[in-house]
Amino acid sequence: MTLPYRPVCSQAKRPLTFDIYAIDEKGERIAVSIAGENPLTIYIDKQEIVTLMTLGQAPEALAIGYLRNQRLVQKIEDIVSVQVDWDVDACAIVTREGVKDLDTRLSKRTVTTGCGQGTVFGDLMQEIDSIHLPRNVTLSESIFLSLLDNMRTHETIYKQAGAVHGCALTDNQGKILLYVEDVGRHNAVDAIAGQMWLERIEPDDKIFYTTGRLTSEMVIKCAQMGIPFLVSRSGLTQMGYEIAKKVGITMFGRAHGRHYLLFNGEERFVRQSHAHEN
Repeated sequence: MTLPYRPVCSQAKRPLTFDIYAIDEKGERIAVSIAGENPLTIYIDKQEIVTLMTLGQAPEALAIGYLRNQRLVQKIEDIVSVQVDWDVDACAIVTREGVKDLDTRLSKRTVTTGCGQGTVFGDLMQEIDSIHLPRNVTLSESIFLSLLDNMRTHETIYKQAGAVHGCALTDNQGKILLYVEDVGRHNAVDAIAGQMWLERIEPDDKIFYTTGRLTSEMVIKCAQMGIPFLVSRSGLTQMGYEIAKKVGITMFGRAHGRHYLLFNGEERFVRQSHAHEN
């Protein structure tokens, strides 16, 4: 059996938390855990692209997902290798044929509201019209609420140390397939995108969950990944809402416990019948 293509990747995961001491409200010195944070400069074929601040949980997947979501590479086969070296805080990516018009594309970038170093290159908005998400998939309210419960009970760095955002990919039964945390929510999204490529996970019926707010960048990335359902524990921005309507994402916000707001894509959502409703 021939295995699917996979670029040569380092395995350079960093420690995710560090123990320090602090003085609490009682004046007592206590040990606490804090989240790690590391600069990671990405190079493509020896050309510097961007420096990301990252937890370091999945740096290779982060770099691959960043290239994917910025449309700098079109498929995983375009990437020969991804090597992370924390001694110099760098990620060296080698591509098969280089990135066409790289200098021009790098000059057309817009800084977004994402935490840290989030960017959306200028031509991404022009690609929205070419995105077609699946219409014949549905999500039941019972599975949606089960997903929220799975998120609530999932062991996370946030519970231990705070200061991070979490993103998850689940199947159409709400089972967590991938979970990534990072100091910036856009980093966690990119790492999920990279893992999906590496593990050949199809997006058509998947659900994307984030603890962060739904900005234009978050919605665009989810749409580019081909995922029809987007869920946030937080709120959303006007531009995020407008883009969700344009591309047809089923989008939920303020989703926690049994509470949620469905902002778009009601046609994919199958609500339960409730006894108190007429």
